[in-house]
Amino acid sequence: MDALSDDDEYVCREPQISSLVATRGEAAAGGAAVQRVGAAVCCAVERFVAVGETIADDNPDVRHSMVLACKEARAAGRAIERVCAGADGAGMVSAARALLASVTRVLLLADMVVVRQLLLAKDKVARSLDRLESVSNFAEFVRAFTEFGGGMVELARLTAERRADLRDERRKAQVAAARNVLERSTLMLLTSSKTCLRHPGSASARENRDTVFCQMRRAMDLIHYVVRDGLPGHEEHSHELQPFSDSHEQAAQWEAGTALGALRGLSTQVRTARARGGADAGRRRALAATLRALVERTHDFTDSAYTSHEHRQRILALAERIAYELERLVAVAVSLEEQGGSGAALESACTGATSAASELERALVSAAREQARDLSSLADDARKLASDLAHIASSCGERESERLHNIASQLHEQLDHIIEVCKLLRHIAMSETLQVSAKFAEINLRIYGPQVVTAARTLAAHPSSAAARENLDVFVDMWAWLLADAARLAKELLDLTDERPDKQQYSSLPRPGKHGTTSKPLKAVRLDSDEQAKIAKSGLEMKMMSSEMDAETEKWQGADENNDIVKRAKNMSSMAFAMYQFTKGEGRLNTTQDLFTQAEYFAEEANRLYKIIRQFSYQVPAGTIKKELLEHLDKVPTYVQQLQFTVKEPTVGRAATFSKVDNVIQETKHLMNVISKVVTTCFDCANKGLIPLDKAINKTSTNTGGDSYKLDFTGLSAAGAGRGSSRDEEAAGGGGGDAKPGGSSSDTAM
Repeated sequence: MDALSDDDEYVCREPQISSLVATRGEAAAGGAAVQRVGAAVCCAVERFVAVGETIADDNPDVRHSMVLACKEARAAGRAIERVCAGADGAGMVSAARALLASVTRVLLLADMVVVRQLLLAKDKVARSLDRLESVSNFAEFVRAFTEFGGGMVELARLTAERRADLRDERRKAQVAAARNVLERSTLMLLTSSKTCLRHPGSASARENRDTVFCQMRRAMDLIHYVVRDGLPGHEEHSHELQPFSDSHEQAAQWEAGTALGALRGLSTQVRTARARGGADAGRRRALAATLRALVERTHDFTDSAYTSHEHRQRILALAERIAYELERLVAVAVSLEEQGGSGAALESACTGATSAASELERALVSAAREQARDLSSLADDARKLASDLAHIASSCGERESERLHNIASQLHEQLDHIIEVCKLLRHIAMSETLQVSAKFAEINLRIYGPQVVTAARTLAAHPSSAAARENLDVFVDMWAWLLADAARLAKELLDLTDERPDKQQYSSLPRPGKHGTTSKPLKAVRLDSDEQAKIAKSGLEMKMMSSEMDAETEKWQGADENNDIVKRAKNMSSMAFAMYQFTKGEGRLNTTQDLFTQAEYFAEEANRLYKIIRQFSYQVPAGTIKKELLEHLDKVPTYVQQLQFTVKEPTVGRAATFSKVDNVIQETKHLMNVISKVVTTCFDCANKGLIPLDKAINKTSTNTGGDSYKLDFTGLSAAGAGRGSSRDEEAAGGGGGDAKPGGSSSDTAM
């Protein structure tokens, strides 16, 4: 669907046509000028229609409608040109209306093509998920996961573009939430599936895997719902989207679904009654319904075990007061409707109701803020509990089992508390984006939180299983991500609801980087959400390369743990995954300087791996596979040098720093790609028997102080390597890597 690359031209052409049509009135003073305007409009329409016809050729399902719309647009453009030549003002108005109507129709058809492309990509990923869920051996799983990865990259690109086009704040936030679930769940999908394959009889391992599959499907359902929102027939599928999405009716009541929204709706109704001098029967029923909704929302505050006694009593008292004030307002409105009279009583009742609503809003915000302030420490405690759980799960014995149960109970208590805080934060969120963020933070914690304990039970049942250990580590990482999301949300809402006055800004003072006051580079910074979105595709592609390399190395599960090729490859995969996390605003790399430092270490590790495999290549007999290995290997020094030059390039200013970040990500991705090919080809050499299988690559010191390597692939067999027997899979999960700068081997991507 190459024609879709011309969408930007569509966006440019339509305003150009509108402005040219509007220019006609300004050019009416001269006939020649009017004719030039008409010719320009006709020319712009021709270029616009040419793009539409290209889209029609590439998409048979809309071809007939698109061709008709383009034909109408072309005819309208030529009509405008004729009208301008004849200076017929009345004809200009009708021709302009016909043109804008046909152009709008073409744009709508083009949008349908984009939507269809996104839905096809979503369906492709859904089919890949179905295939992944049904695999029965590790080799088949690797192939299915590779296919799934390619589909995920395409879906991520299309959803990012669609999110940028959306104007509805809530819909944009929902797409972002769904994208986060898909991207974060990919790693859990890999490890939980591997654990299921390794321990097919484990109910807890299957529960982990099924939960991940379920959440990913729900996320894709939400994307489908948002993309199809407003299109014919989408309502019939809305019941399938819970809990990630809401029905059409629920969407209309989104704002009223929070305590703050109900309060503001109530205040609006009171102001309307004041403006109209009363409230008829319909408005009185609406006031009663809004009051019931408000009282129901406040129950989340008063029923919470973590709300202080003082806040609970104040909220209950204010709820009773607002009910009394509204009852008085309704009584006054009825009296005015039946008997008439002055509006003084109505004014007093409205003032009392709005005052009570304002006080209740402050009380609810204060109660939520009190709990939000504790969320950071709660998150730290919960992270520590998860780490302790992971440590104890790998032990055996009755005593350790009892400790595991106790820590799991504590973790569930912490989880319940954090979920309660997220629920209250959603009630006081002032924007739809924050409401969506709070809602999905609550949902993800509720669903994925207990899975940490489930993964720990799997490891406790199989304490020597490397696959189960890796799976638990990944779920603990997800737990940490979710806690960080909740803490970030709490901090943002605390800042927004802080009533302290803003600090005064002195714009007359010189600022760093402007007016020639300084030429020093800016300090290391974090990427904002827009910058993260711009490099999201590159980051995700690098993540998928990292996943493919890890999946490839898992085939060689009998390798000695001192095998340097495996260790270096895993180290590089782990570093690449950390850099991907940086593009999402997550992980241990917090600032741009952290990213640049990690990129330097990545280049150094690639150089070490190059030297190891160069020594390895001397043992490979001449032939096609050796030629292929050397072709890939010879590219490594060039990419290493390019990455090192990019990292050392000086920058000044945020824009330049972001450009450097983008370039570093791109160069790292290129280097990762060639390294993946080198490692795959290197393993093919051993798998095909070109190297004696009783040798491994172990680094030894030489008299000259340099490094030399001897070959040894102990335990590898051509049959077992590709199929991943249960024994080999057990060995694979335990393969560690060197401690790399900036992270540990436990951070390995997948």
